[in-house]
Amino acid sequence: MHVKRPGGDFATQVVKWQKQHGRNDLPWQNTQDPYRVWLSEIMLQQTQVVTVRGYFARFLDKFPDVASLAAASQDEVMGLWSGLGYYSRARNLHRCAQDVVALHGGQFPRDAATLTTLTGIGRSTASAISSLCFGERVAILDANVKRVVTRVLGFDADLAQSANERALWDAATTLIPKRSQDMARYTQGMMDLGATVCLPKKPNCAACPVQASCVARKAGNPERFPVRTRKLKRSSQSIWLLWLQREDGAVWLSKRPTPGVWAGLQCFPLFDSEDALRAALSARLLRGLEMLPVFTHVLTHKDLFLHPARVEVAQEAMDLGAGEWFSPAQWEAAGLPAPIRKLLVSAGA
Repeated sequence: MHVKRPGGDFATQVVKWQKQHGRNDLPWQNTQDPYRVWLSEIMLQQTQVVTVRGYFARFLDKFPDVASLAAASQDEVMGLWSGLGYYSRARNLHRCAQDVVALHGGQFPRDAATLTTLTGIGRSTASAISSLCFGERVAILDANVKRVVTRVLGFDADLAQSANERALWDAATTLIPKRSQDMARYTQGMMDLGATVCLPKKPNCAACPVQASCVARKAGNPERFPVRTRKLKRSSQSIWLLWLQREDGAVWLSKRPTPGVWAGLQCFPLFDSEDALRAALSARLLRGLEMLPVFTHVLTHKDLFLHPARVEVAQEAMDLGAGEWFSPAQWEAAGLPAPIRKLLVSAGA
């Protein structure tokens, strides 16, 4: 489709607005350290700023640079990430840090094309790092920026089709500043517009610096953009959780396989049915089995109906396959799925 470039100097308007009205006090801003920018970009994927702040600070405290993160064990990384969700990000983060050290001498590549060769870094994240830290003239298109660009340009092609997605990248590239020294402010400004003004519902068009040239605003239908027809269907799954706890408070945990739900995290043994769970226990343990209330844990495209089953066991070891006993001090620092941690905390385990 043919897209008309907005009137006026779009990039200049965005840069000026960002200086005066954008977000300038986030802990990962006002830096050209690619490690901090990369860490924040990965954490902010599908996660709110208010949630990321605490995790970002704890990661920097534990792993102040890419070398320290690369040298960490996966369990240490997953433990710090526990509760943030989308755990493949943490596994990719760790692998990426190792690649930066092993393949690039501990220095992040300075261009987006090379950055995309690293684990877990897509085109938009790569462009964010290279433009914010190194002034590379490349566009970003995360979910927020995609909304701004499609509305400003009136880009109504279906983004479920890859050809239209590529066309939007081309269109976004025509909007970037001519000067590399403006790229960091422009990139941040586009992210800020999408996060604080050009909202999915009820966008604050009156506060937008490019409202005069916004096609969607003129048409009176900004919420129509972006257009994506393909919807991901939600699914559901029932899982029974075997919560084994010794008299000293230790609980039995085993690392979840990859791929699969909660891959790489320490977890209670999981079963597809109550019958399967009961079949794994001896008659003595079955007598002490307590079925707890079912609760729902919502993932991006799936609802998990979780059935906890708790039983206290004696000090002696049991034949439970792969896994080990974690004392309260140990599981507090381990990478646990959010609902498992919630159960343990609520019970004062």
